[in-house]
Amino acid sequence: MADGHQLAHGERVLLIDAKERRYLLKLREGETFHTHAGILAHDDIIGRSEGSTVVGSTGREFLVFRPTLADVVLKMPRGAQVIYPKDLGAILIAADIGPGQRVLEAGVGSGALSMALLRAGATVVGYELREDFAAGARANVVAQLGEDVDYRVEVRDVTEGIDEQDLDRILLDLPEPWNVVPLAARALRPGGILLAYLPTINQTGLLREALTACGFGLAETVEILRRTWHVEPRSIRPDHRMVAHTGFLTSARALARRG
Repeated sequence: MADGHQLAHGERVLLIDAKERRYLLKLREGETFHTHAGILAHDDIIGRSEGSTVVGSTGREFLVFRPTLADVVLKMPRGAQVIYPKDLGAILIAADIGPGQRVLEAGVGSGALSMALLRAGATVVGYELREDFAAGARANVVAQLGEDVDYRVEVRDVTEGIDEQDLDRILLDLPEPWNVVPLAARALRPGGILLAYLPTINQTGLLREALTACGFGLAETVEILRRTWHVEPRSIRPDHRMVAHTGFLTSARALARRG
């Protein structure tokens, strides 16, 4: 790359057409990208600056940028349902993720949360039941963040035990996290945070009961609703569609053992 703004061979880029449809691709010299709106040569993108306009074979224009993490999460290959960007940001704050923290993530899915944790500077160990999900998550993480990330995924059942001890954070994205709570109570350091992501309030109720029974404190449950706005001259109103309920986020703090 000639400078920090020019797009280079091997980079991921995001193309956006006039109708704001988004396309994620990896630039390769000599290759072409085909859409219903025309064909784009990768060589016409390589060497340009972010924010440039490129023209396809039909004369239609596309804006080109490096993708944000949210763009990648929504467009990357996946087998499991991803955690939406609106929830990823809330998880980072609720779990107070920061550089150098040791984090266990159980249920890595397609790796969306792993990427957010690693970008925040955490060291991440993932437990995943399905080998194909584990491989997919690793591939997605490496494609976005490179080979040198501090990330390990093990194909194993977290309910059968947690090897790591004195963890700073434990994040759970699995159907029955209450079965993990007793193990998490022993694996977290005092003051460490457990956070679980669940789709239904019935599951959340069972989780909260387990947290109370295992001596966690400061438990809190929230959901994040995201509403965008239509803003044009003479027409300012909420958009007709919004990303409303996706999941409940429940966090709690590990307490010091008495006696």
